[in-house]
Amino acid sequence: MSSEFILRLIGMIVFSIIGVAVGSFLGQAAAENTSVVSTFTVEQYAFTVGLVGALIGLILTPYITSRPMRSLRALLARISPQALFSAIAGLIVGLVIAVLLSFPLSRLPGLFGDLLPFAAVLIFGYIGVWLFVMRQNDLFAVASQLSGSRAAASGSPAAEGSSGANWADSRTILLDTSVIIDGRIADIARTGFLPGALLIPRFVLNELQYIADSPDSLRRQRGRRGMEVLAQLQREPTIPVRMSDIDVEGVREVDDKLVILARQLKCPVLTNDYNLNRIAELQGVTVLNVNELANAVKSVLLPGEMLSVRVIQEGKEYAQGVGYMDDGTMVVIENGRDFMDKEVGVVVTKVLQTAAGRMIFARPEDQRSSER
Repeated sequence: MSSEFILRLIGMIVFSIIGVAVGSFLGQAAAENTSVVSTFTVEQYAFTVGLVGALIGLILTPYITSRPMRSLRALLARISPQALFSAIAGLIVGLVIAVLLSFPLSRLPGLFGDLLPFAAVLIFGYIGVWLFVMRQNDLFAVASQLSGSRAAASGSPAAEGSSGANWADSRTILLDTSVIIDGRIADIARTGFLPGALLIPRFVLNELQYIADSPDSLRRQRGRRGMEVLAQLQREPTIPVRMSDIDVEGVREVDDKLVILARQLKCPVLTNDYNLNRIAELQGVTVLNVNELANAVKSVLLPGEMLSVRVIQEGKEYAQGVGYMDDGTMVVIENGRDFMDKEVGVVVTKVLQTAAGRMIFARPEDQRSSER
């Protein structure tokens, strides 16, 4: 038995009682009015109107009880806690100002004294909510600065440690589906380079679940890998991970939802998706790209430096050999085919940076010695 059915029964009983009372009143009024000839008795009036009231209660009760509450619950789930707290604080401040003004306004003559206090409550309540929600980031920034200054003034080590933790917890980073499937986010988060909580919206989880249930074996494997990475992140006590039911109404694409949500929350998006990266940057959203991070932390080599690399395959040109560094950078070795499946010392001759990554050209160290 569902809660909506129980509410319908309660509403039917309540409205039938109201209908019986209204029917009895109408029956008595009709009986006392001698100018109107009524064929119904008071009991018949009460029964008929009570039956109509029961039918109205059975139909309308969910529309005035459970469904508005469900819509309100969905609305509150979409609103960020910061915006909700700001709205409540603004409403309280606006009502306090309205109460202070209501006494002098009530002393005005005529209708002004009756209507202006009520109008002041509505106007100042609305202004307080609107102003605090619009300036919520500034208000929270001022509050954090005041709390930080008090902690610094106290000079306690615990306060200093907690301020650092609050600085990290006050930041939110939105995760894309691609970066979860990639898996490197777990290793990056363990290092502590991400200063904040990782926020994963429900629609990202739904997309990840859809990929994991795909009939295509490759997509299914990628989706299950993403689920495993997500489980690793949740098991790590040092990595704050939050799941949220927040959604963006009227938008179907996950990338568009992420961009809009990032603009609303004023937080960056962590992704590997090139298209999402470009769309977010065009709309002024900060993007943290794991591929760009991987390219940035690769070791820097200059022409003339030496390194050791294992030749694993032939190159496209004649007598070329190809090897890879530990970070995945490709090294093309002139005359390196003779060193196939061997570790060889090479000298860097040129470093080429492309959109796909970095490529290093080198030649064997023995060849340079012979040229000298």
